[in-house]
This record gives sequence, structure tokens and C-alpha cells, in this order.
Amino acid sequence: MSTETVAALRKLARGDDSALDALYPLVYDDLKRIARSQLAGERADHTLDTTALVHESYLRLVGHDGIDAEGRAHFLSIVARAMRRILVDHARGRGALKRGGGVQHASLTPELSVAVERSPDLLALDAALDRLEALDPRQARVVECRVFAGMTVAETAQVLSVSPATVKRDWQSARAWLNRQLRPR
Repeated sequence: MSTETVAALRKLARGDDSALDALYPLVYDDLKRIARSQLAGERADHTLDTTALVHESYLRLVGHDGIDAEGRAHFLSIVARAMRRILVDHARGRGALKRGGGVQHASLTPELSVAVERSPDLLALDAALDRLEALDPRQARVVECRVFAGMTVAETAQVLSVSPATVKRDWQSARAWLNRQLRPR
């Protein structure tokens, strides 16, 4: 990690909003990759594109008191979570306008089983992740890092300060739990 990135992360932890201005260009390619990944399963006429999602995430984070990211990967997971919230808010707004019309399909990583990949919509996935977070916050964070931030097992382990074996176990348990939650009844 570059010294510029480390310095910006330290300033960000102290609550200095100018740190975001310095940090975003340093990780912009990663942010675009995360945004592309999150938008991959969206409908073709979605009003947000990757650039807009990256910029919206910046606007969501500006003004937060002391974003305490413990490194580049942790910061990227924080941004990925903000992007997820933006897409969920967007889906809720569209659903309210159309009264349930235009169901949005969530496209996740190929590692997730068929039931999760066929999740009825992003809102259902978001609600399931919220329920998982209430039951097991670490498993929910593993899913966020792996699915929404596109992190490897090793990167996720580093962000969560756990072993790769723990990430693998949590990943397996979380996938099974999400499958049960999202399975059509």
C-alpha cells in the first residue's frame, strides 16, 4: 500500500473529509471494478452506471465522522457496503414508484449456489443479509466482502482480522443460510 494511501486512511479515521478527496483517486480503479460487479446483474435500462455509483458512494461517505478503515481492503469493503445501500435505496424508490413493478434481479458471484443466484430481487437479498447480520454479524460481513466488494478469501480474512479458514467456514454457512432464506416457497 502506498504511503499516500496510508496517510489518507489515517486522516479519514480522524474525520478529515479532505482525506476522501485524496483517497478516491488512489483507489478509483478498484472502486470502478466493485461498481461494475454490483451493477452486472441490473437491468439494461438501469439509471445508474459504474461512474455514477462510484460518485454516489463518495457522496454517501462525505460527512461521516471518522471512517476507521484498517487498510485499503477494509476501506473498499466500506465503500462496497455504501454502494449496496445505494442500489437498495434505488430499488426501493423504483418499487414505490411502480408499486412493485420491474423486479430487479441480483447477480452474485458464481460461487453462490443456484438458489441465491436466482434470488427474486436485490431487496430480498438485502433483507436476508440484514437478518443474517442480526444472527451472525461476521458471516454477514464475509458475504459483503466476498459478494459486494469482490474480495478473495485472503483479503476478507485480512479485513475481518480472522483466519482464512474462518472466512471459508463462515462463507459456507452464510451461503447455506441465504439459500434457505431466498428459496422460493
